[in-house]
Amino acid sequence: MGQAAAQPSTDWHVKENGRDHHTSKFSSKELIVRRGQAFVITFNGVEQPEQTLTFIVETGPKPSKQAKTQATFGISSTVSKDSWSAVLQSTSSHSVSVSISSPPNAVIGRYKLSVQSTSTGSSSPETLGTFVLLFNPWSSGDNVFMPNKAECEEYVLEEFGIIFAGNNYHINSFGWNFGQFQADILNICLSMLDRSLNYRQDPATDVSHRHDPKYLGRVLSAMVNANDDQGVVLGNWSGNYDGGKSPSSWTGSGEILQSWKKSGFKPVRYGQCWVFAAVLTTVLRCLGIPTRPITNFSSAHDADGNLRVDEFYDASGNHLNEGADSVWNFHVWNESWFSRSDLGPSYSGWQILDATPQEESGGIYQCGPASRNAVKEGDVDLDYDCPFVFAEVNADCMYWSYDRATRKKTLLFNKSTVIGQLISTKAVGRDDRIDITSDYKYEEGSKKERDIFKKARKKLGLEDKFDPTAPTPKEIEQKPDISGKFKMAGPLEVGKDLNLILVLKNLQSEVKSVNVNMTAWSTVYTRRPVREIWKDSLSVSLSPEEEKHFPIKISYAEYQQQLTTDNAIEVTALCHVEGGIQVLVQRHIALDNPTIDIQVLGEAKVNEEMDVEVVFTNPIDIEVKDCVLQVEGSDLVRGILKIDVPPLKAKDISSTKFKLTPFETGSKHLLVNFSCDKFADIKAFKTVKVID
Repeated sequence: MGQAAAQPSTDWHVKENGRDHHTSKFSSKELIVRRGQAFVITFNGVEQPEQTLTFIVETGPKPSKQAKTQATFGISSTVSKDSWSAVLQSTSSHSVSVSISSPPNAVIGRYKLSVQSTSTGSSSPETLGTFVLLFNPWSSGDNVFMPNKAECEEYVLEEFGIIFAGNNYHINSFGWNFGQFQADILNICLSMLDRSLNYRQDPATDVSHRHDPKYLGRVLSAMVNANDDQGVVLGNWSGNYDGGKSPSSWTGSGEILQSWKKSGFKPVRYGQCWVFAAVLTTVLRCLGIPTRPITNFSSAHDADGNLRVDEFYDASGNHLNEGADSVWNFHVWNESWFSRSDLGPSYSGWQILDATPQEESGGIYQCGPASRNAVKEGDVDLDYDCPFVFAEVNADCMYWSYDRATRKKTLLFNKSTVIGQLISTKAVGRDDRIDITSDYKYEEGSKKERDIFKKARKKLGLEDKFDPTAPTPKEIEQKPDISGKFKMAGPLEVGKDLNLILVLKNLQSEVKSVNVNMTAWSTVYTRRPVREIWKDSLSVSLSPEEEKHFPIKISYAEYQQQLTTDNAIEVTALCHVEGGIQVLVQRHIALDNPTIDIQVLGEAKVNEEMDVEVVFTNPIDIEVKDCVLQVEGSDLVRGILKIDVPPLKAKDISSTKFKLTPFETGSKHLLVNFSCDKFADIKAFKTVKVID
């Protein structure tokens, strides 16, 4: 018997391959490469390397050539465009260097690589080890190819993002650490795929579909929420977050994904739309699909699929939770970039995915990918979930007065231009907001936009049906006798009194008597009323064409206990005009938290300690307690730094100093979140330039 050949040892050239494949940010010892591109490995322990070598790559539980989860290939003289291939780079007495290429539509995931040397007769293949294959937006053959390099950098490699929130009167924003290259995140993303319902039902078939970004995007939009599959994040919109973390307290996806894994894959409590969207951004960027979070203001949730949203109010002006439709102050979803061979080239480009569990699609809570071009053109008959997304940005809004005792409802007014405003995302390479509303719809109120709306209704078979809940032409034609609006008079800040002015104007040439019922409620950002803050009424007589102003003050003491962590208040005035139709005046208010200031003291250098100071001034006349500062930032902090801050008396200034040691050069973002008993989750971020 001859001596057994030594087990081959493999040099994966992780550093060089990582540089060539844009994967060097991963903190992994394992080789991570992108499909459709060559990578070099060197191995030894093979006798007579110039003899014929055969390589085997396989992925998934039942690798097969038919399912494209296994491939066998020898050494060839040139790279193959559409299959796995190996080209000899160099040989020495005991080692071989080969350049291995995968096809641009290869299944992504973790592969085992083996080699068989046919010179030794029928020897069994020797395992060289494992590597991970990802999507490749830099390769023109890949479905996710993105020709613009700056966009690739932003939508695949950037770990910092900005999420826009607030409402369409008042946009605010906060930073988020996607952290897709943090330790173990890639493994967690791959295990998410292996925990999906599709994988549990038929693992081999599921893995064979993992070459397709639209398949993967849809599966992951289901896995990021916990609704059907013990996915990552459990949603909660109640305003009460006991037993978990308030959705507004998170500052990055890393902590959420790590907690999910550490708990044995129990859903992490709690998330709302931006948390679902941010986690999905992390997972898709990690796997190589260009992705960004998108915020839509005055976003419709059309539960019954008729492209209309119905809102109900009682005689006092209280917003009622009748019906399942709603309008959210804002809603955050994702766009991912890939081609749509199933729909044709005009529908390629940005695709909408939404991991927030709102409506079931195909029996489970998942949404998309809906082609953004299809949404703009009203092609709502195309896959996937186009009508739902179309309604989010372009539904018509109906406002009804509803009497619970008689169940009678009266249309107050309808609006076709309030839904889907200021659709926002972060600019490429800058911390600015860009408005992409015109990518979702034609100019609001234009003939083209109305024609598209009619086309969408027609495609859904809504245009000819008799709809008993639809307003009659008579209802729509009724013109109100007065107009009303709320104007803000003063700052919109938590801790300060809220000053508004109700402006009423008589539109007629005779005197009008008006009784006004006013209410203010704290809400969550989905506009669901949580607690009543204030109510008042007034009677007024308006001379012909007269305009009157009524100042309203809601003190901090009145709203302080009632506010949710969303800092959102809805104020309504229902005006009963004698002998005329009711007029509803409403205003959604987003209050700003007080600010915190981050100072970096001195220069930021790699592997050198630096000092950071965070300053907060208590703006109110009461002591604030239970103060905690949370700090994170890719390449600046490993994990999350939590610092307890002493209580702070009225109007006092607190200064918290701590040290950091940056471990990578470049432009980095430090994120801080300050919480106390009176203010939830005050966020700020600072760009830190780290030098050698």
